Amino acid sequence: MTETALVLIDFQQDRIDPKSEYYIGEIQETIAKVNYLIDHCRTREYKIIFTKHREIDSLDYFWPDTQIIPSLKKEEEDTVIIKNKISPFYNTSLEKELQGTKHVIVCGILTNLCVRSFIQDAYDRDFDITVIKDCCVAHTQEIQEFTFYDLTQTRDEIDFTNLKEFVE
Repeated sequence: MTETALVLIDFQQDRIDPKSEYYIGEIQETIAKVNYLIDHCRTREYKIIFTKHREIDSLDYFWPDTQIIPSLKKEEEDTVIIKNKISPFYNTSLEKELQGTKHVIVCGILTNLCVRSFIQDAYDRDFDITVIKDCCVAHTQEIQEFTFYDLTQTRDEIDFTNLKEFVE
């Protein structure tokens, strides 16, 4: 069993659909980088975990039938965690899926919400954490930069890097 896992937070179809109210904008360059990251991690036999967000607090599901972005290199054996709150750990099987894992690599959408929540919760669970900054997406560059800045100011053990530096 590998001691490293790649966790991909909420890379959902609605985020790239211009007709969706959850549209994040054009992120094809990010998707290409994420696919490279997936390939890199898969060749090292890291566990691959995707999360999908779906609210259950109302009659209508938030993103009821949303799919992982089809152009991402998700494979059948990859784990998919359905979450109902911002934190991927809250009332999910994520912690169980990460048993035996020491190091988590993370990227996803939205940097300042679900990705940040994952980072904070993983930190509190004593995981070694690497955040691939240019494989994360926020609504604005300012929000993205502030989120990373704030996290580095309070959790200096976390490795914040870009894809190129990570794979070298």
